[in-house]
Amino acid sequence: RGQTQLQERLKEGCAINKSLSALGKVITLLAEASGKTQKTHIPYRDSVLTWLLRESLGGNAKTAFICTISPAEGSYEETLSTLRYATLLKKVQNTAYVNEDPNEKLIRELK
Repeated sequence: RGQTQLQERLKEGCAINKSLSALGKVITLLAEASGKTQKTHIPYRDSVLTWLLRESLGGNAKTAFICTISPAEGSYEETLSTLRYATLLKKVQNTAYVNEDPNEKLIRELK
């Protein structure tokens, strides 16, 4: 029984790492594509996580990310990695716009 639990935790850890790697890849591509006029393919379908976050990451949304770090000496590598990730996230630019019916927009403008 202990062996199967260990195998399940290992599979779960691999799945989490795969999703986080896909998220990192998407954010890197979005950061590189920000400010460029040429379209870049963003692989949102590589994981369920990126598929669920596609509108928040590179779509029609205003998004805030909160990165937490630790002052502990033992957490130095993790803190440094988090700060690099946050720096990359700052480069991503979304263009949020109001979703509205064109007819309703016309009526509103004519009033």
